[in-house]
Amino acid sequence: MGHLFASRALLSRKSFIREILKVTQSPSIISFAGGLPNPKFFPVDEIKNAAVKVMETDGANTLQYTITEGLPSLREWISRRYARRGVDIKPDEILITNGAQQAVAIIGKTFLEKNDHVVMEKPGYLGAIQAFEFYETIFNQIDIGEDGIDTAELRKVLDAQDIQLAYLIPNFQNPTGNVYSEAKRRETAELLKKREILLVEDEAYYELRFEGKPLPSIREYYDTNHILLGSFSKIISPGFRVGWCCAKKPLMEKLVVAKQANDLHTSHFTQKVIAQYLADNDIDRQIQRIIGQYSRQCRCMLEMIPRYFPPEVQYTKPTGGMFVWATLPEGWSSEELFDVAIAKDVAFVPGNAFCSDASLGSSMRLNFTNSDEDKIEEGIKRLGSAIKELFSKKKKTSVIA
Repeated sequence: MGHLFASRALLSRKSFIREILKVTQSPSIISFAGGLPNPKFFPVDEIKNAAVKVMETDGANTLQYTITEGLPSLREWISRRYARRGVDIKPDEILITNGAQQAVAIIGKTFLEKNDHVVMEKPGYLGAIQAFEFYETIFNQIDIGEDGIDTAELRKVLDAQDIQLAYLIPNFQNPTGNVYSEAKRRETAELLKKREILLVEDEAYYELRFEGKPLPSIREYYDTNHILLGSFSKIISPGFRVGWCCAKKPLMEKLVVAKQANDLHTSHFTQKVIAQYLADNDIDRQIQRIIGQYSRQCRCMLEMIPRYFPPEVQYTKPTGGMFVWATLPEGWSSEELFDVAIAKDVAFVPGNAFCSDASLGSSMRLNFTNSDEDKIEEGIKRLGSAIKELFSKKKKTSVIA
C-alpha cells in the first residue's frame, strides 16, 4: 500500500478560529474570537417569507440541479449593485460560490502550483492562508498600516520574487480593520499591473462602513488580471454560504470549471431564497440597521480599551468592518495571555493565526460585532485584568531571573 494522505493534506493546518469556537461554547464566556455577524440582524421573518414564496411558485424547479455559474437573476442583481458604484461588471463575469471562502479556495486550485509565491498583508486573513497553504505555496506577507499595505515593501518583494498572485482586503481588512487610502490603492494597482500579477481583491466587508465615503476598488485601476470577491454573509446570513467572484472571461472560464469539479453549483434553493429576499426587501435599509449597531459596538470597544488595558497596549481604530487589532509590548505572548483570559471567561484570537511564520505572537484580534455593549465592556474589563495579571507574572519572573 502507498501513502494514505496526500502531502498537502498533512501540511494543511486547522482553522484556529474554528478550534477556539469549540472552547468558547460555554455561555459564561464572552467571546471576541469568531468573526460572527450579530444574529439580531438576521432577517428571519423576511427569509421565511421568501422561502415560502419560492417553494409555492417554483418548488420543483428549485429542488433541481442548476448551472454552475449561478442563478441568472442573482448575478443580474449583483451586476446592478456594482453599476450603482460605477463599476462595470456583467452578469456573465460573476460566479456564485459557497461563500467568498470557496472563491478563495477555487482560486488557489486554479492558479497556484507548489512553491508559487503569494503576496498577502501581514497580518492577513487566516482563511486565505489556510486555503493557499493547501497548495504548498510560499507566502510573502507585507506589513499593513493605518492607510494600507506598505507599498515600498511591496515593491521590494515584487522585484525580488516571481509572484503568482496577490490577495488583498482593502476595506476594513481582516484582522486589523484598516482601510487602504486611495493613493495606496492606486499605487498597489500600478505595481501589480506593471508586472501583470493576478490580484484577488476581497470586498467581504465593503458594505460595513461607519464613517467617510466609499473608496474605489483597486479594480478601477487594474481590471485585467483581477478577481473581485463579495459575499452576502455579512449583510444577510453567513449560514446560507452565498458569495461570488467576478472576473473577465479568460479567468472566469477556468474558475467555473474548478467550481464545477468541486460541487457542481451553489445551493439552488439558497440562491433563489436570497434572490427573492432581495426582490421583496430594501437591502440598503437592512445594511443601515447593521452598521448603525456595529458602529455603536465598535465605539464602545474603542472606549473600553484605554479604560481597562495597560497604556502599553496599542490598538487600531477602525471606521468599519468587524475587528480591532491589539498589540502587547514586544516580547509578550498573546498565546500565553489566551490561557489567562480563558480562565477569566473571555476569548480572542492570538496574532500568530494571521501569519505564516509565527511572527505576530504579541498581537490579537478582537471582534466587536457579536457582543452587545454591556458584554463588550465586561469582556474588555476581564481581558484587561488578564493582561495585567500576565504582566505581573512576567515582571516577577524577570526579577527572580
